[in-house]
Amino acid sequence: MILGCRGLMTALLLLVMPVAAAADSLTVGSKTFTESHVLAEIAAQNLELAGFSVERKQGLGGTMVLWEALQAGEIDVYPEYTGTLAQTILRRPNADPIELAAALAERDLDIVAELGFNNSYAIAVDRERAEALGLTAVSDLAAHPDLKLGFSLEFLNRADGWPALKAHYDLPHEVSGLEHALAYRAIASGQLDATDAYTTDGDLRSFDLRLLADDREFFPRYDALLLARRDLPAAARERLAALVGSLNESQIQALNAAASESGVSPRAVVADYLGRKDSGEEGTASQILRNTARHLKLTGMALLLACALALPLAIYLSQRPRAAAWAVYIAGLLQTIPSLALLAILVPVLGLGQVPAVLALFLYSLLPIIRNTLAGIQSIDPLLRNVAEGMGLTTAQRLRHVEIPLALPMILAGVKTAAIISIGTATLAAFVGAGGLGEPIVTGLNLNDHTLILQGAIPAALLAIVTEFLFEWVERALLPPHLVAVRI
Repeated sequence: MILGCRGLMTALLLLVMPVAAAADSLTVGSKTFTESHVLAEIAAQNLELAGFSVERKQGLGGTMVLWEALQAGEIDVYPEYTGTLAQTILRRPNADPIELAAALAERDLDIVAELGFNNSYAIAVDRERAEALGLTAVSDLAAHPDLKLGFSLEFLNRADGWPALKAHYDLPHEVSGLEHALAYRAIASGQLDATDAYTTDGDLRSFDLRLLADDREFFPRYDALLLARRDLPAAARERLAALVGSLNESQIQALNAAASESGVSPRAVVADYLGRKDSGEEGTASQILRNTARHLKLTGMALLLACALALPLAIYLSQRPRAAAWAVYIAGLLQTIPSLALLAILVPVLGLGQVPAVLALFLYSLLPIIRNTLAGIQSIDPLLRNVAEGMGLTTAQRLRHVEIPLALPMILAGVKTAAIISIGTATLAAFVGAGGLGEPIVTGLNLNDHTLILQGAIPAALLAIVTEFLFEWVERALLPPHLVAVRI
């Protein structure tokens, strides 16, 4: 039985393994903020103009996620910055360009284009608040330890982020961490006084924020560039090299501002910037259908895997109480691992895409199926077991003809719970490039686009409702009326 389950799991995982891309197909990735989306689109659309088929993995994650993905060949190109490359990735803050190039070459990577503008980190404060307190420079913060500072999670842990900034300016503040996309809104609502920002961010004007002067020159330059694998086709490399020096600070800030407007995608903004009449972007309906289909694939595969393992395992352990308790304990332990942490653990082993997402959903589905199956079988009246034994039924016959049919309402309830949990949790699959309904949610959050968020959230909620009704129909089809009436 165990070998059969392993074989089924292997076969199902092979279905979601990425197929080798064609020679003229490239993958462009981006981080989770607006400018990275825009720069990735500029690279992607230029590659398309050069005749390449391009897969986009927008909003894939933070710096190290993209870096690891590039080294692993999960993506071919992504936008990066010199300061981040030297300080956070290679950890060579004093290296000159030749040393950085050599370090990249050791990893079969290189810089294919320096885009021409510097997007440095800065500290942003609400303008009215800054004027009231006389805040013009970062050093002024030291005189106001009561200010509420909140920084992006990446900035809190960067070598050139908050810990080093705090020491450099001798700042006394205790800070909180949050997603960068939420920080400006937190300042606008009065929940924060200051946060980290990018000097070319298009939202600075719309949220009326002031950038404090880096009066002690803490932040290095962050010149934008395109980082790529060295095996990038020559035609692609040539096309991207033509982008050297093609953008300045005011141009990228305007593009960022346009991409931050609700209902306007970075893809459409870049198409207009490049003078393309058609960006090749899918319509809203087709995007929702594509994302829903991929979401169903992720949850369906995970649920099939979980049922293939958990149901026979729980039935087998139902006659072994001590081993059953350990199985529930282990499945419960897996359930306590935060989903993003689990994905972060799986990505270095399995890479990006659908495989780590399916495996994570599979692991989260085990507990409700195992627990409900065991509870359903173990809660059967002992008198019925005695009668079955008195009739001469073997243990296997008793399970098949008596215990499993009586436990079926509980078993189906466990499978239904696992399905609904998977539908909700699968929205996080977008963080590892697996797509699904989490993709518009994450993108909408990063771009401050509520319409995009709803394009993922509403179909996900509807899927959960449909799943509820579907399982009710299955119960009515499989169970006698008197058992349906007491289903859980």
